[in-house]
Amino acid sequence: MAESFTKKEYTKKKIKKLKDKQLRREDRKDNNNKGKTLDDMIVYVDVNGHFTEVPPHLQNRDADLARAKKAQESAARHNDDFTGIVTYLSEKGFGFITEDGSGENVFFHVGQLSQTIEKHNKVSYKKELTPRGYQAIEVKK
Repeated sequence: MAESFTKKEYTKKKIKKLKDKQLRREDRKDNNNKGKTLDDMIVYVDVNGHFTEVPPHLQNRDADLARAKKAQESAARHNDDFTGIVTYLSEKGFGFITEDGSGENVFFHVGQLSQTIEKHNKVSYKKELTPRGYQAIEVKK
């Protein structure tokens, strides 16, 4: 039996759809972007929304290094004498001093105290860079 005109057209459309689908599938395989990491990209966006070539995991490190360098320079200018207020004092033997100039919190241990200190006392101290950050030493009222 012979096929009708509409049946022939229907099969042609069906075959064309299958070929188009196969072409799209092959195109997706060739131009697949899945699995690429940020390291594969050339341009990144920093915290302020500006384009940069520095990866995000290194941006904070650069900012931390710059902040530490700036603090060291200011420490050199001030002859290592800082003032601040004791904002936290633990019964376990440590606390934090909020620096007057920058508002940074600096850790201290009771072993570095030359006098008995209470919370909200104004103190002077010197800073020392440790692997965990700055620590106050030679703390005095």
